[in-house]
Amino acid sequence: MSDDQNLAQWPDTGLGGFAGRGSHCGDARTSGVTTIVSCTPSVLTSNQMVEQVTPADTDIDRVFHALADATRRDIVRRTLVAEQSVSALAAGYAMSFAAVSKHIGVLVEARLVTKRAEGRERLVRADPAAIARVQLLLRSYEDLWRGRIDRLDALLAEDPDATASGIHPPTTTEN
Repeated sequence: MSDDQNLAQWPDTGLGGFAGRGSHCGDARTSGVTTIVSCTPSVLTSNQMVEQVTPADTDIDRVFHALADATRRDIVRRTLVAEQSVSALAAGYAMSFAAVSKHIGVLVEARLVTKRAEGRERLVRADPAAIARVQLLLRSYEDLWRGRIDRLDALLAEDPDATASGIHPPTTTEN
């Protein structure tokens, strides 16, 4: 199995947990190619010239969109340590309560945090399992690229023309 095929199976490793909430999709199978027919809230289509987009892909996109903002990453960090109220979180930033609340909404939508009511307060807690799923996905990408680089290094080491022309495989260092 190639690295690309291995990476394509990441939903089976537990990352598929992002899919499901609010997405109801139908599919059609034609000559071994699965094409998404419809998926709320938008219609996704695929053919042999365009890479297929699955509901799990859109959920992963939400996660990385959520983590792309420094404030949201900080909220996740703070709520991994301890559950905090939205008011306590908002007090730590030079922005309005509404802005922090919107950031939390993005994190909830990405399923990186949960928000619950306790009396008049809204408490936010990070979901360590969601963080672990993201870490697993990133590790699969790392493994994919390390494998490709190792194969390239091996090819360069075998090719006498490459070393004669001054192209040398890079030395790798472990982090």
